Amino acid sequence: MMYDVHEPRVLIVGGGLVGLTAALFLRYHGVPSLLVERRATTSPQPKARRINIRTMELFDQIGIGETVLDAARDLSAHQAMAAGPTLARATRLPFTLPGGMPDWAAITPSTACLCAQDLLEPTLRTLATERGCDIRFGVECTEFTQDTTGVTATLRSADGDPRRMRVSYLIAADGAASPIRERLGITRSGRGTLGRAVNVYFHAELSNLVRGREFNLCQIENDRAPGAFMSVDGARRWIFSTSHDIDRPVRDWPRALRIAIGEPDVDLEVVSVLPWEPGMFVADRYRDGRIFLAGDAAHVMPPYAAAGANTGIHDVHNLAWKLAAVLRGAAGPGLLDTYHTERHPVGWFTADQSSVRTADLRTLAHRSTDGTPLADPIAMILGQRYPSGAFIDDDSPHTLTHLDLTGQPGTRVPHLPLPDGRSTLDLPGPGFALLTGPQADHWQLSKRLPDALRETGCAATPPDASSTERRADHRIPPRPRTYVHTLDEKWCVAAGITRSGALLLRPDQIVAWRTPTAPADPATALDSALDRILAEPQKR
Repeated sequence: MMYDVHEPRVLIVGGGLVGLTAALFLRYHGVPSLLVERRATTSPQPKARRINIRTMELFDQIGIGETVLDAARDLSAHQAMAAGPTLARATRLPFTLPGGMPDWAAITPSTACLCAQDLLEPTLRTLATERGCDIRFGVECTEFTQDTTGVTATLRSADGDPRRMRVSYLIAADGAASPIRERLGITRSGRGTLGRAVNVYFHAELSNLVRGREFNLCQIENDRAPGAFMSVDGARRWIFSTSHDIDRPVRDWPRALRIAIGEPDVDLEVVSVLPWEPGMFVADRYRDGRIFLAGDAAHVMPPYAAAGANTGIHDVHNLAWKLAAVLRGAAGPGLLDTYHTERHPVGWFTADQSSVRTADLRTLAHRSTDGTPLADPIAMILGQRYPSGAFIDDDSPHTLTHLDLTGQPGTRVPHLPLPDGRSTLDLPGPGFALLTGPQADHWQLSKRLPDALRETGCAATPPDASSTERRADHRIPPRPRTYVHTLDEKWCVAAGITRSGALLLRPDQIVAWRTPTAPADPATALDSALDRILAEPQKR
């Protein structure tokens, strides 16, 4: 065996949506990583398709949102739900939310989309490679050990000798069965298995049949072949999902599909038949020393609006800036404990909410299977609040019965369009940002303030990269030069501060600290807040 000469700081095991986005987020923060995936290529199955608003906000932050939207163009008109006795006779359902339809432009600058996983994964892989990420498919992590200073992993390719490498940390994004989680002995809790189902992926030219009634999901309401159709490209690629007669032989599925379609002579080809079991299984620990679980390795949940995939992407967005800060020496190692503290409650709540949503598209957002109160769907995506973690709580109220983002620490910063066309969401990252009210002279005049913020910011390229490499790496957004942003009174009202107050934003757009009015010594107060947030001892 041999050691790599140029060793990355983080090893990512798993090349699905979560692993690939982990590599991209780490690259954004200047952390070199290596991703290994035992499969030879990305997933051939459409699987998850919904890319929610919060995920698109994160993609926009690192500059890949437009590329993802371009990959999703085939389904751009297929956002509706439909239902009927057959696909041919189905009609669109009115789209309603418990609290009514929001003003989307007022709550987010980003746009959700539908993009089949077998299109999104190659897109992310290409983006990661273009940005300098080390992505290796056909390579398996066969062994790993950890100690107080790092992780030693053994990697094996199909046609090569085992190779041992040393990294600082490991991210396990290796799926629901997660060999890494099992090896660590991390148990899981939750509602368990919730039934059985099957997804039939097939090809059939149905664009003429659905024209004018384009849909994301179409519920089939008959006794012979009940289930739901999912659009993969809106024309020829489709998935039929059902929990009815799931053990029928593969040869019998074309007949069942034609009954559900309502066209007995339609020409179709069954590509695959995949039985699966919806369920809720959440890891009891997201961290074991220097190893972190993310995505399905950390939480398995029913496929309500692709909540599992999106939540996994949010996991690694939370983790990436923390790893970067610790690796740069800008934060204490205790900051990494907040990954579990913050993400485990969100993973549990999202998995539980997904588990009690009915399968009936007519009541999906309005009724639970067992009487569990349902969170507002938009609040579930954008409005969750961490109960504790890398922020300073101010005991302000918060609810998930509607979208409640008013600057509470532990929540995503409220979106407010800025005069230059940006959003308040664009101000943090890769470092921290301080947003102040218009009476901000005392903040701006503090010479120590920019230094305090700069210490916590993360370079866009690795700290040891040469100046030539930094100049050549034009695809990575540059480190921001402005750390303090003065906003107007409208912002103050939205953020719960006075004209002299301020919000400190983490690199992941989460409010870390709120001071409704200016402290007597702003620089000292900010330094103290940063020390607490970044798990560092008081140094000043």
